[in-house]
Amino acid sequence: MIVLVIYGAAGVLFAIPFAFKGAGAVDPAAKGGTWGFRVLTFPGVVALWPCMLVKWRRAAGDGQP
Repeated sequence: MIVLVIYGAAGVLFAIPFAFKGAGAVDPAAKGGTWGFRVLTFPGVVALWPCMLVKWRRAAGDGQP
């Protein structure tokens, strides 16, 4: 149980900056995303934050996701 809480907390802490900067780096179409888009993607980013972290790091490194 504590592992899920830690995983979820890490996901929330990751999803906040990802919603504002990372999503646009991973997918250029997301740069102009509305607040509704960010709210809708937030739970998925929280759940899949390790995958999104890898994608964000790859996009930051070479410019391609």
